[in-house]
Amino acid sequence: MTLFQFLLILRARRRIVAYAVVCTAIAALAVSLVLPKRYTAIASVVVDVKSPDPVAGMMLPAMTMPGYMATQVDIINSDRVAYGAIKRLGLADDAGLHARWLDATGGRDTFESWYADILQAKLDVKPSRESNVISIAYTSPEAGKAAAVANAFAQAYIATNVELKVGPAKEYAQWFEQQGKALRERVEQAQARLSEYQQQNGIVNNANGRLDYETQKLNDLQSQVVLAEAAEADADSKRHNGGADLLGESMQRPVIQQLKSEITLRQAKLDQAAGNLGKNHPQYIGMAEEIATLKQRLAAETRQVAASVDSNRRVAHEKVQRLKAAIEAQKTSILALNKNLDQAAVLQREVEAAEKAANAVADRFNQSSLESQSNQTNISVLTPAAAPVLPSSPRIPLNVLVATVAGLLLGIGAALVAEMFDRRIRSTRDVEAGLGIPLLATLESPDKTTTRRLSFGRPMALPG
Repeated sequence: MTLFQFLLILRARRRIVAYAVVCTAIAALAVSLVLPKRYTAIASVVVDVKSPDPVAGMMLPAMTMPGYMATQVDIINSDRVAYGAIKRLGLADDAGLHARWLDATGGRDTFESWYADILQAKLDVKPSRESNVISIAYTSPEAGKAAAVANAFAQAYIATNVELKVGPAKEYAQWFEQQGKALRERVEQAQARLSEYQQQNGIVNNANGRLDYETQKLNDLQSQVVLAEAAEADADSKRHNGGADLLGESMQRPVIQQLKSEITLRQAKLDQAAGNLGKNHPQYIGMAEEIATLKQRLAAETRQVAASVDSNRRVAHEKVQRLKAAIEAQKTSILALNKNLDQAAVLQREVEAAEKAANAVADRFNQSSLESQSNQTNISVLTPAAAPVLPSSPRIPLNVLVATVAGLLLGIGAALVAEMFDRRIRSTRDVEAGLGIPLLATLESPDKTTTRRLSFGRPMALPG
C-alpha cells in the first residue's frame, strides 16, 4: 500500500475516523468531569552541604559524597519520617481513621504503619537537578490536607535529621562517659603508684636537683682525693729521702731555728773561752754542757719533725682511703638514685599517658554531649506548601487532547480494518493491481454525482 492509496482510504472512510475521534474525546471529557478533583501541594527544603557543621566546626565528609542527596530522599520516604508526620498531624487521635484501620487490617498491624503506607503512596519526593533543593509533593482530594501533609513531612524530615545526629551523639556521650570514668581511675592508680614509690625511695619533686647535688658532691670528693694523694706522696717522699727534705721541714719550724741560732752563738763563745780560759776551766766546761743540752733539744726537735712527717703520711694515707671509700659509696648512691629516678620517670610517663588518654576522652565526651544537646541542622524549609487553588488532576484539556490523538489512531485503525473486509477500487492503480493488465483509457462518468461501486471478483458493467 502506497501513501496515496492510504490517503484515498482515509478520505473514503473519513466518517469512521471522525466518529472515533469525537467519541473518544467526548468519553474523555465525560470521565474527566466525573473523576474527583485532586490537589497537589509542594514543600521545598534546602540542604546546605557547603557550610561547616555548627557543632563540629568543620565540613563533614559525608555531605560531599555523591549519594548524599539520594540518601536524604530515602530518609524522607522512610517510615520514620512518615510516623513523625502522622504525629504532627494528630491523625492518631482520629476516630474515623481508626475505624478504617480496624476494618482494613483487623488490628493486626499498627495504625501508624498502616496509615504511613497510605501517605507514602501519595507522596512524591524529587531532588532538583544540579542543586541542593528537594521537593516534597503530596496529592489529596482536599487542597488544605495536601498542603498540611506536605508541610508535616518537611518538618518531620528536619526533626528526623536532627534525631539522626543527636541519637548517636547521646550514645557516644554515654560510652565516652563510661570510658572517662575508667581512665580517671587509671590516672588515680598510676598517680598512687608514683607517690608510693617516691615516698619509699625518698624522691622529692626536685629530684633532678638532688641528682645534681650528689654529682657535685662526688666531684668534690674526687678533688679531695687528688689533694690527699698529693699530700701522701709528698710525705712519703720526705720519709724516703730523709736529710734534705727533713732539713727543709725542720728549718720551717721556729723552735729549731732558734735552737740552731743559740747553738751557733754559744759555740762561738765556747771557742773564744777555749782560747782565753782553757778547756779545763769550769766556765768553759759549763758552757760546753749548755751547748750539749741545746744539741740534745735540737736532736729531739728534729726527731719530732721526722715523727711528724711520718704521722702526716699516715694521716694522708688514711684520708685517701676514707675519700676513696666515700667516692665508692657516693657512686653507689648516685647509681641507686638514677635507678630510682628512672623507675619514677617510668611511673610518671604512665601517669602522663593515662592523663592524656583521659583528657582526649573528656574532649570527645564534651563534644558528643554538645552534639547531643544541639537542635541545629543543615536543612531548612525553603518554601512551605500552600493550599493549591487549581487541581492537579484531572487535567481536562490534556485528557481531551490525549483522547483525541488516541481516537484518531483508533479511527485510522478501524478504517483500515473496514477496508480489508470491503475492498474498493479507488484509483487506476487499484484497477491495474486488481486485474493484472495494463490500463488503456479512463472514461469519465457523465453524472459526476453518481459513484460507481466496483468490487473485485464481480464483472464490471461499462456504460453503453
